[in-house]
Amino acid sequence: MTSTTAFWLAGRQATGEDTFDVTSPWDGRTVGQVSLPTDAQVEEAVAAAHAVLDEFAATPAHVRAAALDHVGKRLGERAEEIAQLISAENGKPVKWARGEVGRAVSVFRFAAEEARRFNGGEAQRLDTDGGGQGRLALTRRFPKGVVLGIAPFNFPLNLCAHKVAPAIAAGVPIILKPAPATPLSGLILGELLAETELPAGSWSILPVSNDRMPALVQDERLPVISFTGSEKVGYAIMDSVPRKHCTLELGGNGAAVVLGDWASDEDLDWAASRIATFSNYQGGQSCISVQRVIADAAVYDRLLPRIVAAVEAQVTGDPSDPKTDVGPLVSEDAARRVESWVQEAADAGAAVLTGGKRDGASYAPTVLAEVPAGVTIAREEVFGPVLTVQKVNGEAEAFAAVNDSKYGLQAGVFTHDVQTAFRAHRALEVGGVVVGDVPSYRADQMPYGGAKQSGVGREGVRYAMDDYTYERVLVLTGLAL
Repeated sequence: MTSTTAFWLAGRQATGEDTFDVTSPWDGRTVGQVSLPTDAQVEEAVAAAHAVLDEFAATPAHVRAAALDHVGKRLGERAEEIAQLISAENGKPVKWARGEVGRAVSVFRFAAEEARRFNGGEAQRLDTDGGGQGRLALTRRFPKGVVLGIAPFNFPLNLCAHKVAPAIAAGVPIILKPAPATPLSGLILGELLAETELPAGSWSILPVSNDRMPALVQDERLPVISFTGSEKVGYAIMDSVPRKHCTLELGGNGAAVVLGDWASDEDLDWAASRIATFSNYQGGQSCISVQRVIADAAVYDRLLPRIVAAVEAQVTGDPSDPKTDVGPLVSEDAARRVESWVQEAADAGAAVLTGGKRDGASYAPTVLAEVPAGVTIAREEVFGPVLTVQKVNGEAEAFAAVNDSKYGLQAGVFTHDVQTAFRAHRALEVGGVVVGDVPSYRADQMPYGGAKQSGVGREGVRYAMDDYTYERVLVLTGLAL
């Protein structure tokens, strides 16, 4: 008999009237049963968060930092248990799940550090003009209001951490909604937060279904929304609440550019290995996974077979096996969608160089070449283990190909030339340019987010704290400066 996992209402465990089962996308087994909050319990959580807003903002920095340090430490102590849970509910190979737990530990550590130095105040002399004689401005940051954090399924622990940790660091109450397919990892954070001395009401973790999300989005007591997920849902949220502050971390179709100077055998082997790994890690279900390879004609013919061989070397299968590189997608429906997009491209003339086969929720790592520009997989985010390879002539054509997309999250540029690196930084319409590697690198303390249809605002602990707060100026008068 599967025990029921409670949710977290204003810092305490609670159960509702209904439950739902969390199942493994690998074998369909029940991983856990989660209690669903009632509408009255959701209201209680929101009211509690709103009521504690001033108290939490005034909580001493050392209290918030100590809580964040504690959560990071406890995540580390329970790392293997949590990695196994992520793998079970998400289908992520356990090798990648372990890495996700390690990143979440870092997020809470970074947040503890930022909590200790946040809001120190910036003093500005105003007597630079005659009207400011004897005046000093002191600027501090204060919460915009309770945050509604909406997390996705693909990083069910770390992307919850990226909502919760900055809020606590800044003294901002948060209501966290984990993804319905993968709520167990987010609820683990509740167990650890409950061991701290944070004020009751300052955080809740509510696994509500997606059809109940609009009511939360519309609630005026939740003026800040931090959403990670699909472009369609993200912009629908923003359009529905135009007066709220929304941070949207949306999709991408990440490009890896291999320029002509990246030409030695060692260079090409490295690029092919990185491309193969990071087009398929998480089953390709990462916003910054490699979806497009744009290779200069000078290296294309030597690079392409290396990529195919490296992709074919990816180990597929049971995500609980430490040797597995590529597990299933989050659902069979997701795998069917990927299958249909690849078939559309093949029917239009694309060459399927390897892969192209589905088995339930699993889709074989796939490489496509000669992909027509108008097919879906050339324009949209595939969110699966599929890679397209394109030949171009020179840097300008390569950069134009990167920008020929409605998305702009991150791009990777394989070059040894520092001048080229700076030109890429200027020319590419993306939120981040990674030189000498794939676009899939993210350090959790750096600003992370996109341009164009890839979203609005930035995550990364300090940048999220800025998003959750606003500057308020205090002007002191009659001072002898």
